[in-house]
Amino acid sequence: MRRRLKPRVLPFLLFFYSSILLSSLPGLIRGAVVTLDSIEIYNTHELFGSAPEVYFECKGENRTTKYLPDVKKKHELYTFKGEESWQPLTELEDKKCKRCGIYEKDSFIKPDDVFDEWEFCASDFTSPDGKYIHFKEKEFNATFFCPDCVPLEGASNHTDGPQNKGKGMHWALVLLICVVVTTFVVLGAVTAYKYWQKRKKQHEQARFLKLFEESDDIEDELGIGPLTHVI
Repeated sequence: MRRRLKPRVLPFLLFFYSSILLSSLPGLIRGAVVTLDSIEIYNTHELFGSAPEVYFECKGENRTTKYLPDVKKKHELYTFKGEESWQPLTELEDKKCKRCGIYEKDSFIKPDDVFDEWEFCASDFTSPDGKYIHFKEKEFNATFFCPDCVPLEGASNHTDGPQNKGKGMHWALVLLICVVVTTFVVLGAVTAYKYWQKRKKQHEQARFLKLFEESDDIEDELGIGPLTHVI
């Protein structure tokens, strides 16, 4: 039964170029970075007046507990640059919210105190400057910063700003990388196909020569050789 040589190189090349595509476009698979711009707490939950341990956390994810070491007093506005060691707070995806909150670590054996919990979404950032204010009465007032969360329609009125130019360059770069990677994938597929055809041809030639060798061996065993004519 005739066996056909399969092009095993093609799946490897497709996997290789797909890996390049995923590593080259981190912005497509990562969420928008959110930092804390400012916060003011109106209340502390410690019984003996000790300095609170305030932190931000999103549920159901690892390494999202962010302690705010500078926030120690109530009725004092704390502002940040977004470059602190505990920043950023989290990352948000375009159409997926997170259940997040601001809490106070309790010094006793009981659940931590809750300032507030809410659905934290990228769509909350409707301000053109990329900021979102979350206020909880008698608890806190916090401002979050996420320039990549700003909706395109909200930014359309500021097309001359550097932020929108940066976004345009970002999408142009994404498009260019997609074109380059697609070209490499096509070239890889064509190369693999030609390689498979070459190997297939070599395999068929080898089988053809082997058939002739087997035919000669049979003739030698039967004593049948080429006819000679004597004049």
